Amino acid sequence: MWNDNTPIYRQLKERVVGMMLDGLLRPGDALPSVRQVAADYQLNPITVSRAYQELVDETLVEKRRGLGMYVTEGAIEKLLGTERERFIREEWPAMVERIRRLGLDVEQLLRAAQPGSAS
Repeated sequence: MWNDNTPIYRQLKERVVGMMLDGLLRPGDALPSVRQVAADYQLNPITVSRAYQELVDETLVEKRRGLGMYVTEGAIEKLLGTERERFIREEWPAMVERIRRLGLDVEQLLRAAQPGSAS
């Protein structure tokens, strides 16, 4: 469930970000409580709080005193922008290099991306 190469709080944060990008968490939705996540995943509550605090620091989530943490308005758009930039900067260059090494062309890649396509 957790990978050893990245701190657990970062992995938890990425899971919440993934839920936002997948539409499972929308603006105004409450995040599960720190206590609940800690119990469900057998984590230290401080680990969960640290993940949530990073989301607050990035203004993706807001704390509502006595109520919990909620996804902010505009969080999804902000995430899409930063995730797209990160993908293009960090992941895409390696993919382009791999495509080049394998001698693939755009037509093959587009065909392979079609639903129901075997290759």
